[in-house]
Amino acid sequence: MTIREQAAAPAERYVVPAETDREAPIAFDEPIAARHWRFDPANHDEIYIVGDVHGSIDELEQLWGRLAPSGDDLVVFVGDLVRKGPASVAVAEFVAESPHAVSVRGNNEMKLLRGSVDTAPFEPILETVRELPFVISVGDSVVVHGGLHPEWDPSAHDPDDLLELRSVPQGNGYDGPFWFELYDESPRVFFGHTVLEAPYVSDGAVGLDTGCVYGGALTAYDWRADELLSVPGTEHQSRPDRKFVDTGADVDPGS
Repeated sequence: MTIREQAAAPAERYVVPAETDREAPIAFDEPIAARHWRFDPANHDEIYIVGDVHGSIDELEQLWGRLAPSGDDLVVFVGDLVRKGPASVAVAEFVAESPHAVSVRGNNEMKLLRGSVDTAPFEPILETVRELPFVISVGDSVVVHGGLHPEWDPSAHDPDDLLELRSVPQGNGYDGPFWFELYDESPRVFFGHTVLEAPYVSDGAVGLDTGCVYGGALTAYDWRADELLSVPGTEHQSRPDRKFVDTGADVDPGS
């Protein structure tokens, strides 16, 4: 019997917070509310949150080997499992088939669902992508792909805000200021989407897209230990330096 047959996958152990659930760290309106998955940390041993993979299966397998999830460990991905790298289908299937892994939807998953890119190479995983939530809560932490606007009530966000938010005001792209630099609210938000020279860590936000597919690193955050670890990435796609945000942090790949 395989591990997958012995244990329920995380996607079978979540709850969708009810509007009246006072234990939920944050509440959204529809259509986000129906795709807001909540996990109770008491049901899991180790908990990890992983940055944008973008089809980089070799790096994912290397990082996975270092995390070595077992038992009731939980690994949450910040979205953008797919596109840009060489093995999107393999990455999405790896996450879907693991008894430990779950992911929010990223803007690149949304591009597949909207048909705004050629979907033919991704046919085997379209239904898997369609099942991904917009938001995952782990205790008093929230995982989204893009971010939360520091001046908006949660109910003011639509799905594209959660998947694509980067600068404030929106539309500033990599010119900033960035939402996470202005966000000092609760809950703490874990995010990807904005490519960083090194992880961004503050009391309010943790950014984990460290440009794996651009030759940076694939980064994970140990939620219980409050520690970062990463493996070196491979430059499957080039990216100008101005589109890497310097957060001032210093975390070397392989640390």
